[in-house]
Amino acid sequence: SASSHDREVVATDQLTMDSRFSDEAADVRASVQRLKACKRELIAVYGKSEDGRAAAQVAATLLPLAALWGVAALALRGGYPAVIVVLLPLMSLFLLRVFALMHECGHRSLFRSSRLNRIFGFVFGVVSGMPQYVWAQHHNYHHVTNGNWAKYRGPLAILSVDEYDALTPRQRRAYVRARHVLIAPLAGFLYLIVNPRLTWIKGTIQLLWHVIWMKCRQPCVSLRDHAATFRTHYWNSVAEFRHMTLNNLVLLSIWGLMAWLLGPGPFFLVYIISSSFAGAAGIVLFTVQHNFEHAYASDGNNWDYDEAALHGTSFLVLPSWLNWFTANIGYHHIHHLSPRIPNYRLAACHAENKALFSGVRRLTLADVGPSLKFILWDTRARRIVSVAEHLTTSVTSNSMMPCDAATRIQLATSTETSR
Repeated sequence: SASSHDREVVATDQLTMDSRFSDEAADVRASVQRLKACKRELIAVYGKSEDGRAAAQVAATLLPLAALWGVAALALRGGYPAVIVVLLPLMSLFLLRVFALMHECGHRSLFRSSRLNRIFGFVFGVVSGMPQYVWAQHHNYHHVTNGNWAKYRGPLAILSVDEYDALTPRQRRAYVRARHVLIAPLAGFLYLIVNPRLTWIKGTIQLLWHVIWMKCRQPCVSLRDHAATFRTHYWNSVAEFRHMTLNNLVLLSIWGLMAWLLGPGPFFLVYIISSSFAGAAGIVLFTVQHNFEHAYASDGNNWDYDEAALHGTSFLVLPSWLNWFTANIGYHHIHHLSPRIPNYRLAACHAENKALFSGVRRLTLADVGPSLKFILWDTRARRIVSVAEHLTTSVTSNSMMPCDAATRIQLATSTETSR
């Protein structure tokens, strides 16, 4: 019968796929073992920071950004909106570079000096709007769990295929739309401008209320001791709270000064637009460095750090000018090999060891949009898949009737179209 023939075809296709996956798995294991054999030597050669080169990068970033703000101030006072339109993309790109260098200070790899990494990490954090010390703690967690999607689901809070299947059709559409690239500027605005201020304000209010309440109940206990008993999900330590407070106080003071000099409306218009698009670019770049077709995505079982660096991290091939603005973060597979390798050595490490990284997924700017469709974690296949692939695979694996299969495929197509 036709149904029996269809099942035979499915079974044959499945055997072919299993054989191919088996060969691919063997290649993956071999590439990971080669990397493990020489990883320590690579880090010893390329994991060397230089204060001079780092200082030059700081100057080449902060001075042009300050100059752009100076030109913007003159244009705003002189009534030249066309100049502002030209300046905004450049300001966003320099802010993106500020964030990339802040990220590197968090890894203590930009400068050789730990003290300089702390100082300029704080400065970059104020300029970008992100409390650097707090951000670095969370980001380092991403590094030590890279590829272990049971512990870290990325900036898009990726669902597993089972979690997605448990959603209602309306929730599924909302899940897909919330991860559309057009939402990125809004996400950048919330990420860099709103959330760091809001979490600090909420946490500080809770802290003050806790201290006042406890002082009323136990007046003989000192304020410091009462504060020491406070717990919140907004920060994990006293050091994080202090850095959040200092970052916000300095930044809000700068906001006030700039609003006084340029006028609140003009200043915040330029600031919000440039920061939002810088944040959007950062979120998109970070996403496609780990969310792409069949990216390695393990759970806690059989997770391997080096395999995640090779096959759960992409090599984003960018134009040279964009490599400069992103501080070479496109060489993300090298960065996850060891975050102690500074940005000015990433390209050399890749170029001089191409054979080791031949299996790393290469992406170009043209691949960024399609890669953003890979927003589900297939826990059984241990990889990242798209909604359409998941629904189509479910049809095949369940050997559904033709009419049901057509319905599921139509649903997958309509879901992708809604993006």
